[in-house]
Amino acid sequence: MNRFNEIKDLIMSLEADFDKFYDKKNQAAGTRVRKGMQDLKNMAQDIRKEVQDIKNT
Repeated sequence: MNRFNEIKDLIMSLEADFDKFYDKKNQAAGTRVRKGMQDLKNMAQDIRKEVQDIKNT
């Protein structure tokens, strides 16, 4: 469950940057959103691998 909380925390930390990018057209916030989404992707991939490893043992 700790991994789930890590994902929630990451997404919540990006909320302000999403607002700045989409509503205020702040380009730097868009860069931070893209980086956060890449981090989310990597985290999700790690979790998928972990679940697969646990499932196969």
